[in-house]
Amino acid sequence: MEDDKQSSKAERYEVFEFWGFVDKDILEGYDIDIPKELKDSDQLNVNIWVCNGQVLRLVMNPFKPALIPYYAVPYEVNPYSFFGVGIAENMDDTQTLMNGFMRMAVDNAVLSGNLLIEVDETNLVPGQDMSVYPGKVFRRQGGAPGQGIFGTKFPNVAGENMQLFDKARVLADESTGFPSFAHGQTGVSGVGRTASGISMLMSAANGSIRNVVKNVDDYLIRPLGKSFFAFNMQFDFDEDIRGDLEVRASGTESLMANEVRSQRLMQFLQVAQNPTLAPFAKMDYIIREIAISMDLDPDKVTNSMQDAAIQAEILKGFTAPQQPPQGVPSPEGGAAPQAAPEGAPPQGAADMSGGGGGNIGIGGAAAPGEQGFSGNVQ
Repeated sequence: MEDDKQSSKAERYEVFEFWGFVDKDILEGYDIDIPKELKDSDQLNVNIWVCNGQVLRLVMNPFKPALIPYYAVPYEVNPYSFFGVGIAENMDDTQTLMNGFMRMAVDNAVLSGNLLIEVDETNLVPGQDMSVYPGKVFRRQGGAPGQGIFGTKFPNVAGENMQLFDKARVLADESTGFPSFAHGQTGVSGVGRTASGISMLMSAANGSIRNVVKNVDDYLIRPLGKSFFAFNMQFDFDEDIRGDLEVRASGTESLMANEVRSQRLMQFLQVAQNPTLAPFAKMDYIIREIAISMDLDPDKVTNSMQDAAIQAEILKGFTAPQQPPQGVPSPEGGAAPQAAPEGAPPQGAADMSGGGGGNIGIGGAAAPGEQGFSGNVQ
């Protein structure tokens, strides 16, 4: 039975791994071969594994360059802290205020929502139940004249506390640089009521996000890419991959470049809508570049000049007024107008009577020699 318990027990060991600098004397005491170029150094970069007080591994840092394979990405850079400053630390004070105001509002709502009852027992019959419920009857006996039961109601100031809570929330938005509407907060008033207004607010709010993305580029992606490149250059068995490479993280640059480029293209498109300037603008190129700035495939969402002309003709056929065929009843129930006889002037032709081409009026008089002249030619 004991053997079964021992066999089922998993053997686990806690091993501590250390990357950092130690004195050269410690390495010499463990007979570590120190390179000649590091003989004059007082401290050396090493990797040590320790388990249960025993050293399992003690070697020089095997990486070239000797980098520590750990990276910390701060939300906001702090020169006095390795871990930087995060959102929680930025809004610590305002969060304390919000917690206090909310707690005061809840406590006051509980206190003001209940009635405090004061009973003068000298005016009541002894031995009565003091519980209070709707329809409760207290029996009174002779005594000093006056009221025997009193009710005290505390004023409700939860509204004022909630106003202070909302003010503290606004201060939290300012201290963190991340406004509430940027993560879905509704009820935005003022500038944010319109589409262009909320667009401007969102663009301004993206400033802090760009800083965070830049910290990710500078403190994680770029050093991690350099470490992977150095590792492959040092330890990969394929000699053909050896070469030189510069690692560049362009997350923030591409984010800002796309945003600025998209805004400039939209502004230029508004300028090109002027009928006088429209012939000078290459609309096909502008539309394709706007699609690219929005991370869309321009070949799938835009047409060439030939395809655009075909599309315009198709749309023109849809938008043109549909004339009913000859002799087909109109939707109003009457018959459609017949076509004008051959040789007759078109309906609505200009005339000299000022009738506007209508069929009511005298029309124009025919001159001598013209068709329709009824007089005698001299």
